Amino acid sequence: MTHSFALRIADADLGPEPLDPGQIVSGTPEVTGRVVWKSEDGRQIRGVWQITPGVVTDTEADEVFVVVSGSATIEVEDGPTLTVGPGDMAVLRAGDRTTWTVHETLRKAYAITL
Repeated sequence: MTHSFALRIADADLGPEPLDPGQIVSGTPEVTGRVVWKSEDGRQIRGVWQITPGVVTDTEADEVFVVVSGSATIEVEDGPTLTVGPGDMAVLRAGDRTTWTVHETLRKAYAITL
């Protein structure tokens, strides 16, 4: 079992998480991330994720996240359009089909439930 810990999100080392080219609508966005904790059954994931400017599509997991830096507009198909920036928390539902327009490199801390 992992001990309790603290992590400075802004300084966390992230590794490449290549996008499927089919997800890229425009620009040349690059994704990096790091899983910092995962439950033994793999259903709970905590981490840090970053994306550079561009437009991408995604199908979401059940996720709550807090933006640390950057900004984006997230259009949820048949749902709301979310505008997020530093200090904002967002909740995405599993199966939501989204289009992310990343205005400035966005870094977030997330918790996903599978």
